[in-house]
Amino acid sequence: MQKKISKLPFNGTQEQADQLKAIIEENKHDKSRLMTVMQKAQDIYGYLPMEVQQMIAEGMDVPLEKVYGVATFYAQFSLSPQGQYNISVCLGTACYVKGAQTLLDALKEQLEIDIGECTPDGKFSLNACRCIGACGLGPVMTVNDEVFGKLTSDAVAGILAKYKD
Repeated sequence: MQKKISKLPFNGTQEQADQLKAIIEENKHDKSRLMTVMQKAQDIYGYLPMEVQQMIAEGMDVPLEKVYGVATFYAQFSLSPQGQYNISVCLGTACYVKGAQTLLDALKEQLEIDIGECTPDGKFSLNACRCIGACGLGPVMTVNDEVFGKLTSDAVAGILAKYKD
């Protein structure tokens, strides 16, 4: 699945920029530390927007294309902000044949976002994954670390309501 770049404006603070600059300064002597810097940047910002990738590329003296390549290759990196509640729908074979796509479509409609996006209020982000190992419970979705199984699209509104307040 291709990662989506955030449509939301970047809202980094000077404090975050200062933290990142300090991390880059500690590591810029060794280009093999690029991934470490990127991980720490994501810890600071919660994701790796293009503005942060540019700061890393310039500070580490590596091409922006390399930073972007690492960010898009490794699943641990996100190019868009993650919501307070990260929803992930399993699209593995067992869940898919049991209706996971219908579940995902209902979430997209109710949250008014697509896969890889975050609601404008920062409350929910929506992702899809290949398998979480709960095939007998399919279709399955998670909200942060909580697992919901044997779902239908009718259950989506009730689950979302649990997290809206």
